[in-house]
Amino acid sequence: MSGKVALVTGAGRDVGREISLALAANGATVAVNYNRSAAEAEAVVEEIKKAGGNARAYQANVGSYEEVQKMVAAIVADFGRIDILVNNAGVVIGERFVSSKPENWAKQIDVDLYGTIHTCHAVAPHMIKQNGGRIITLAGDSSRVGENGIAIAAAARAGGIALSKSLAKELGRANITVNCVSLGLIETAHSDAEFLAANREKILRNYAIRRLGAPSDVAPTVAFLASDEAAWITGQVLSVNGGFCMV
Repeated sequence: MSGKVALVTGAGRDVGREISLALAANGATVAVNYNRSAAEAEAVVEEIKKAGGNARAYQANVGSYEEVQKMVAAIVADFGRIDILVNNAGVVIGERFVSSKPENWAKQIDVDLYGTIHTCHAVAPHMIKQNGGRIITLAGDSSRVGENGIAIAAAARAGGIALSKSLAKELGRANITVNCVSLGLIETAHSDAEFLAANREKILRNYAIRRLGAPSDVAPTVAFLASDEAAWITGQVLSVNGGFCMV
């Protein structure tokens, strides 16, 4: 990926951090997006630079189209192009649908669906001008099979999958691939440790591989889809889920 520029949203920690490191290790310059995690984003940038790569942090709430436009303009001004977009930023609020609140619907839809729309809309013209690009959107298996307690996030992510398939058809003639990576439960430093401790065995019964995922399980698949080796893969949903969902 030498000479390529990648934008990873929600890249300051967990899965986004691991994806940023993987893309940088493959030679890409990485724009590390964050909303509130400035210190963590700068730590990712420093880690990439210490390993010999190039990166810079950019603040933007992807739920705001104006902020996304400004961020994308800044990245292009700094590096001249954007070749890879990874839509990783997400918000999940666990609550039963019948007792959920509209303000919590908005928080999730603004980031999980509108955030993906905003970044794709801002980045796609640059990729078209370059006659090439990679767009990769992370979803969860709840978006394909449903899940108790996270109906709104699942619905928003399902919208991201539909958007990706439609954009794959629209943008393919400009040599832009658009794919999704659908995840099972990924355990991170910011997971609800108390919930997992109480429910781990019950959760793992739903997985063919009896462990939860880690950010390091996700990054190689994203790096592959961002690479030249995936040039003829588009409109697809690749599962990284330990066998939770097999559709």
